[in-house]
This record gives sequence, structure tokens and C-alpha cells, in this order.
Amino acid sequence: MSLAQRLTITQPMRVFWITWFGQLISILGSGLTAFGVGAKVFLDTRSTTQFALLSFFAFAPMVILAPLAGTLIDRWDRRRAMLLADMGNGLSTLIIFGLVLADSKGLIKLQAWHFYLPVSFGACFGAFRWPAFFATVTLLVPKQHLGRANAMAEVASGASQILSPIIAGALIDSVGLVGVLSVDVCSFTIAIITLLMVRFPRPPVSVEGQQGKGSILAEMKQGWSFISTRRGLVALLGFTVVAVLCMDLVVLLITPLVLAFTDISTLGIIASVAGVGALLGAVGMGVWGGPKNQLHGILGFQIVSGLVLFMAAPSPSVPLVATAAALYLFTMPPMVASTQSIWQRKIPADLQGRAAAVKRMVTLCMSPFASLIAGPLADDLFEPAMAPGGVLAGSMGRLLGVGPGRGIAVIFIVLGLMTLLNVAFAWTNPRLRNLDRELPDALPDGGATPDTAAAPPPTAPTAGASAS
Repeated sequence: MSLAQRLTITQPMRVFWITWFGQLISILGSGLTAFGVGAKVFLDTRSTTQFALLSFFAFAPMVILAPLAGTLIDRWDRRRAMLLADMGNGLSTLIIFGLVLADSKGLIKLQAWHFYLPVSFGACFGAFRWPAFFATVTLLVPKQHLGRANAMAEVASGASQILSPIIAGALIDSVGLVGVLSVDVCSFTIAIITLLMVRFPRPPVSVEGQQGKGSILAEMKQGWSFISTRRGLVALLGFTVVAVLCMDLVVLLITPLVLAFTDISTLGIIASVAGVGALLGAVGMGVWGGPKNQLHGILGFQIVSGLVLFMAAPSPSVPLVATAAALYLFTMPPMVASTQSIWQRKIPADLQGRAAAVKRMVTLCMSPFASLIAGPLADDLFEPAMAPGGVLAGSMGRLLGVGPGRGIAVIFIVLGLMTLLNVAFAWTNPRLRNLDRELPDALPDGGATPDTAAAPPPTAPTAGASAS
């Protein structure tokens, strides 16, 4: 046995924690870049549309590639798929680094559109990252602890939301955007090292997983067929689509809402306070594990998130917006972790890449859609309507005030109402309400029982490689 094989870690739970740590560091670095680049674009242009287009180019490639990525993840070794994703994202950051450095040297005049292509390039690789990670969780974690494991992924996201704005703000003030991007490159390096330390188990073979074996196109279709023939999963997907649309619009519009009445350093503080809420929600979910009926937990936390949106609207107040943002993000980790656990329980392990990628493609469609409509909704419709003398100044303006940011406040109220209506429709759907009773779990009580250590994975992910 070689030294590399002796140093490789294969115990499932240790593999999970090492992989989780590497992705935590990577998410922190990505958060630095997202905050720094997004703030630069908005402050340079003062355009919600230009700012939102960054998000569009970050998500559109993931939507397009999601079905193919899911199929390839089921064929490839999933660890290598994550390595490919991290290396591609790191290269994307290096390209942005070069552009910013050239701008600082006076070689080019950096504009918002310069960021779109490298962001899209990184997103192409990002299409493989999280589907591979979540498809592997069921192989590493017993079924009864899936809620906690998924909550730990949300802990990573919450930690990023707390630390990334603070670190990015400090680095921008001291060493500029170049320093922010340098830290992000280092974070990808750490993520790659942790992945090189571990081996992922291979998924056990299931009847459903074998039925679609053949061409890539046939396997891509099977992911959709698995979901579409199970009406409870279709209903859950529909509910999630609306929830994600509302959440994406809130996340996109919170930056111009805050910068309409304060500065970027205060935005960083608000983002960090909001991140504390996300982290507390994730840690709480990790300790609690969620309610026995996960659907009840999902709908309950969604109701709270809808009501909280009304808090951010009344006045341009830093404490009020920060509190609302923290409470809103507090509800997200339990809802996301519970939803993810349902999908993981209902899909066979060797089919999760395909089915989860289809689900991800549908929900990710909301992100570029939100990016496209956020700017026109704010810049062309609601902001002019809530300006002094605007069409809503005499009605909503009496409640919320008029001027910059007040149109976005109206959008938040509309999104709160949409969230509550989405919960009401979900509860009245018997297929969704009775999902656990009508659709049996695809995982045994102890979780998947793969062959964890046998042969090493293929030396490279190729189209014809199989994980089984």
C-alpha cells in the first residue's frame, strides 16, 4: 500500500466533517468575492439592474448545465466532481483577480460587464459542486441524522454571511479588492487539499438507478421521470420554486435598499448581523434535528419568514432592517435542511445526482429570473412610483415614506404576501400534505450501506465512467 493510500481517510463520518470543513473555507472565500465585486459594481454604477445581472450570470449556467451535471455525477466519482468544481471556481477567481489588477495598473478601465464572463465561467464548474456534495451525504450520514448534516451545510453558509462582509470590508479598506480576491484563491486551495485527503463511498445499486442506464440523454430524462411520476415530489418542487423566487428577490434587493440610506460599511454590518441569524438557525437545526414531521417545520418557518418581510418595510432604519434580515435568514437553514432531507430520503442513492440535479435546475431557474426582473421592478416601476409625486406616493408613501429605497420596501411587502399565499396553497394540496405517508423512503433506516473502501476511484472523470 502506498503512502498516499495510507494517508487517505475513508471512515464515513470523518470524511463528511473533513469535506464540510473544506467547503466551509471555500464558501467563506467565495463570500468575500461576491460581496466585494457586488458592492463595487453597485457603487460604481448605482444601478440595481447592473448589480442584479451579476447574479444572473452566476446562476444561468448552473440552470443550463444542471441536468448534465447530475447525470455525470452519478457516473463519476463524486469526490473528483467536487475537485473539478473547486479548481474551475478558483480559476474564475484568478481571472477576476487579473482584471482588477490590470485596472489598478491603469491597463484597462474596469466596468461592470467585464465581470460577467468570468462569473459565468466559474458557474459552469459550480454546477457540479453542491449536487455532488449533497448526493454523497446519504452515503456518509445515517438517515436519522440527515437533517443535522444538511443543517451543518447551512452553518457554513451562515458563517460566510457573518464573516465575509466583515473581512471583505476590512480588506477593501486596507488592500482593496485585490486583497479580497487573494484570500478567495487561498480558500479554494484549502478546499482542494481537503478533498485530496478523503475518498467518497460508492452508492449502492438500486433498481431505479439501473433502469435509466445507457446514454447520457436517457439518464438525464430519468431524473425528471422519477420526480414527475411522484405527485408529492412535484408539489414540493412547486412550493420550493415560489419560496426560492421570493428569497432570491429579497437577497438581491437588500443591498440597494440599504445603500439607499446608508454606506457600504453599514451594509457590511447589516449583512453580518443577518449572518448571525442564519448561523443561529443552522446551529439550532443541527442540535435539534428538526420536527418529526419535516413538512410541518418547512411550512411553519416559511410563515415566519413571510411575516418578517413586513418588518423591513416601514422606515429606512438600520436596526430595523438588520433585525428583520437576521430573523429572515434564521428561518432559512431549518427550511432548507428539512427540504433537502425529504429529497434525500425519497431518492435512491445511485439516482440522487440525476434527480437532485433536475430539482436544482428548476429551482435555480428562479435565480436568473429574479436577477432579470429585480432591476426593472425596482428601477423602472416601484422606485419611480414611490418617488415624491409618484403614483404610489399618496397611498403607500403615507405609510412607508417616499424617496430612494421606498419602492423596494413595497416590493418586500408584496414578497411577504406571496410567501404566505404559497404556504396556504401548499397546505391545501393533499399530495404534499401526505407526502411521507404516500411515498416510502428509498433509504433504509441506517442510511445507505455502500461499499466504502474497496477499490480506489477512477483516475479521472470521463463520460463513460460509472460509480457503481
